[in-house]
Amino acid sequence: MELLTQLVLLSEHAYNQEFVRGLAMLGAGIAMIGGLGSGIGQGYAGGKAVEAVGRQPEASGKITTTMLVGQAMAETTGLYALIIAFVLIFTT
Repeated sequence: MELLTQLVLLSEHAYNQEFVRGLAMLGAGIAMIGGLGSGIGQGYAGGKAVEAVGRQPEASGKITTTMLVGQAMAETTGLYALIIAFVLIFTT
Protein backbone atom coordinates (compact mmCIF):
# COMPACT_ATOMS: atom_id res chain seq x y z
CA MET A 1 0.00 0.00 0.00
CA GLU A 2 2.87 2.35 0.79
CA LEU A 3 4.42 1.75 -2.64
CA LEU A 4 1.11 2.59 -4.34
CA THR A 5 0.87 5.84 -2.37
CA GLN A 6 4.42 6.78 -3.38
CA LEU A 7 3.68 6.07 -7.05
CA VAL A 8 0.56 8.25 -6.94
CA LEU A 9 2.48 11.10 -5.35
CA LEU A 10 5.33 10.69 -7.82
CA SER A 11 2.98 10.85 -10.81
CA GLU A 12 1.49 14.13 -9.61
CA HIS A 13 4.72 16.09 -9.97
CA ALA A 14 4.87 18.55 -12.85
CA TYR A 15 8.23 17.16 -13.96
CA ASN A 16 6.79 13.72 -14.63
CA GLN A 17 3.81 15.16 -16.47
CA GLU A 18 6.08 17.16 -18.76
CA PHE A 19 8.20 14.07 -19.36
CA VAL A 20 5.12 12.07 -20.35
CA ARG A 21 3.96 14.95 -22.58
CA GLY A 22 7.34 14.99 -24.29
CA LEU A 23 7.23 11.25 -24.90
CA ALA A 24 3.70 11.60 -26.30
CA MET A 25 4.93 14.23 -28.77
CA LEU A 26 7.82 11.98 -29.76
CA GLY A 27 5.38 9.11 -30.27
CA ALA A 28 3.14 11.34 -32.41
CA GLY A 29 6.10 12.20 -34.62
CA ILE A 30 7.05 8.56 -34.97
CA ALA A 31 3.44 7.67 -35.78
CA MET A 32 3.51 10.09 -38.71
CA ILE A 33 6.14 7.95 -40.41
CA GLY A 34 3.10 5.92 -41.44
CA GLY A 35 2.02 8.90 -43.55
CA LEU A 36 5.33 8.82 -45.37
CA GLY A 37 4.91 5.17 -46.28
CA SER A 38 1.38 5.81 -47.45
CA GLY A 39 2.50 8.55 -49.81
CA ILE A 40 5.29 6.43 -51.25
CA GLY A 41 2.88 3.53 -51.80
CA GLN A 42 0.32 5.69 -53.55
CA GLY A 43 2.94 7.23 -55.83
CA TYR A 44 4.27 3.82 -56.75
CA ALA A 45 0.76 2.52 -57.50
CA GLY A 46 -0.01 5.56 -59.64
CA GLY A 47 3.20 5.17 -61.60
CA LYS A 48 2.58 1.50 -62.27
CA ALA A 49 -0.99 2.26 -63.36
CA VAL A 50 0.28 4.81 -65.88
CA GLU A 51 2.74 2.23 -67.20
CA ALA A 52 -0.05 -0.33 -67.52
CA VAL A 53 -2.32 2.09 -69.38
CA GLY A 54 0.57 2.91 -71.68
CA ARG A 55 0.91 -0.78 -72.54
CA GLN A 56 -2.81 -1.56 -72.78
CA PRO A 57 -4.90 1.58 -73.37
CA GLU A 58 -8.08 -0.45 -73.89
CA ALA A 59 -7.93 -1.66 -70.24
CA SER A 60 -7.63 1.83 -68.76
CA GLY A 61 -11.02 1.71 -67.00
CA LYS A 62 -10.27 -1.51 -65.15
CA ILE A 63 -6.72 -0.40 -64.33
CA THR A 64 -7.92 2.93 -62.97
CA THR A 65 -10.57 1.27 -60.80
CA THR A 66 -8.08 -1.19 -59.38
CA MET A 67 -5.54 1.57 -58.78
CA LEU A 68 -8.05 3.75 -56.91
CA VAL A 69 -9.10 0.86 -54.66
CA GLY A 70 -5.46 0.10 -53.91
CA GLN A 71 -4.68 3.73 -53.17
CA ALA A 72 -7.68 3.97 -50.86
CA MET A 73 -6.35 0.98 -48.93
CA ALA A 74 -2.90 2.59 -48.74
CA GLU A 75 -4.40 5.88 -47.57
CA THR A 76 -6.05 4.23 -44.56
CA THR A 77 -2.60 3.56 -43.11
CA GLY A 78 -1.79 7.26 -43.23
CA LEU A 79 -5.14 8.19 -41.72
CA TYR A 80 -4.71 5.72 -38.86
CA ALA A 81 -1.28 7.18 -38.17
CA LEU A 82 -2.75 10.69 -38.14
CA ILE A 83 -5.50 9.65 -35.74
CA ILE A 84 -2.97 8.06 -33.37
CA ALA A 85 -0.84 11.20 -33.52
CA PHE A 86 -3.85 13.40 -32.67
CA VAL A 87 -4.80 11.11 -29.79
CA LEU A 88 -1.26 11.30 -28.41
CA ILE A 89 -1.12 15.07 -28.75
CA PHE A 90 -4.52 16.00 -27.36
CA THR A 91 -5.04 13.44 -24.59
CA THR A 92 -1.86 14.05 -22.61
